[in-house]
Amino acid sequence: MNQFLFQQGHSKELDSFSHILEFAIKRNTAVHLNSFTEDATNSIRIFYVLEGKFEWTINDHHHILYPGDLALIQPGHKLGGQKGVLDIGKICWLCIEVNKPEPADRMMLGKWSNIPKNELLAIGKIFKLCDTPILSKIKEAGRILNELQQELFNQQIGYSTRVNQLIDELFILIARKLTLQNNTHRDFPQSFMNLEQALRKNLSHNWTVEEMAAMVGLGTTTFTEKVKSYSGFSPLNYLITIRISEATKLLKQNNLSVTDIALDTGFYSSQHFATTFKKLTGYTPSDFRKKNISYGQD
Repeated sequence: MNQFLFQQGHSKELDSFSHILEFAIKRNTAVHLNSFTEDATNSIRIFYVLEGKFEWTINDHHHILYPGDLALIQPGHKLGGQKGVLDIGKICWLCIEVNKPEPADRMMLGKWSNIPKNELLAIGKIFKLCDTPILSKIKEAGRILNELQQELFNQQIGYSTRVNQLIDELFILIARKLTLQNNTHRDFPQSFMNLEQALRKNLSHNWTVEEMAAMVGLGTTTFTEKVKSYSGFSPLNYLITIRISEATKLLKQNNLSVTDIALDTGFYSSQHFATTFKKLTGYTPSDFRKKNISYGQD
């Protein structure tokens, strides 16, 4: 799916769909300060990760999203990136206007939707009661969003009906997945989180895939497959993202040298660190530090 941005009142593609406030795909190639600060709207916002790893705060709770993950942001709920930054990667989002419901657990979509009122009531309650706003590895959502894009771009006969059908289909899919998900999260949840905590505590160690696999009691092949499925990265590339994440925190402490930070986070030289850091963030470590320090002083 290519990049685009449709906004109600500014894009002719949405002239027939007053309920679609925004529909977009964005590829973010560099870290920019204050690029994704927390906000809340009166719309339902659906975000789908196409590439990369995103760390977001949703209604004061921290979440990590990987390719194929979907985030459901309900009206009034806050969403923002960690430290107000949009991570590097590619995301698709859809914002749908909802009528103010009475009582609050009802979801009113307007006359454009063909979902019967009793089913819409059930969907609204499922959304309201869901324990987590994140759905993992929901490829069907990617397919629906891709079809929605094609309908709005091509505008073939019957596209108005089809666009609304696809949005209905997306809401039904999310409700069904939330019901099935209950209180479970990912296939490889707790052991993966424990592993990440252990890695962060000793990033200067020269970790191997065999060592990481042993920590969760798996063979290297199975471990590699699970990490790839879970995060979208190979084990070593995932380790690099953790190292860069920790490095960004340390760079905000002006009492540490770039070389010390490089070694403390597991890079074999300051040059290796600088090259990797710029590749993943768009900044050199020194430039990143300067921008954060000047930002903090404003």
